[in-house]
Amino acid sequence: MRQDLAEPLPETLDDAEGTVRRCAVSRERLPKSELIRFVLAPSGDIVPDLKERLPGRGVWVTASHDKVAEAAKRNVFARSLKTQAKVPADLADRIDRLLAESALGSLALANKAGEAVFGAAKVEEAIANGRVAALIHASDAAEDGCRKLDGKYRASVKTAPRHAIRAFTSDELGLASGRSNVIHAAVIQGGAAAKFLAGAFRVDRYRKGLLIPCQPIGSDTDKE
Repeated sequence: MRQDLAEPLPETLDDAEGTVRRCAVSRERLPKSELIRFVLAPSGDIVPDLKERLPGRGVWVTASHDKVAEAAKRNVFARSLKTQAKVPADLADRIDRLLAESALGSLALANKAGEAVFGAAKVEEAIANGRVAALIHASDAAEDGCRKLDGKYRASVKTAPRHAIRAFTSDELGLASGRSNVIHAAVIQGGAAAKFLAGAFRVDRYRKGLLIPCQPIGSDTDKE
């Protein structure tokens, strides 16, 4: 029997593949890695709980800009929690900034740990040494330079290469690295780099939506 949409759902659901959550907008059951948890603050404001540590009943929404914006517009939070809730009109944009700041903070830590290199020459050297876990190109980078490094990286690995990160501007990469005008970078295999990659792909999925996969480097869509 279909559950009444007005009836509160248990925050945690389990299926054969493990713990899942139900999106309050689409009602789909998804792995929690594909959703964002929101809670009601004592002030009555809806706040994102990106680390899933805040107390209180959570409302889960698919981790995409469009779905979060829809949740705010349709007053989904108040209906799910059965109480009044204040939702900022720019909630979806705020989460975008928080996700980007978190990923860039991880890149700064990877840099301190020696797990990131910046500048085309350093990236080429790392590729030649077989040390690159993933490439990073500024979103405002020229396509010719990106394709050149993509091709070298693709030729250097035996398995399918990771997607190049294109989520951040040269200024954002500069702030994370302590340098200016960073166009190309790469992360080296390691724990700090892995944390950055997880955060960067989360930003990309959030902005593009879950149904739009990242394209492999060197694909035709990179030329558009």
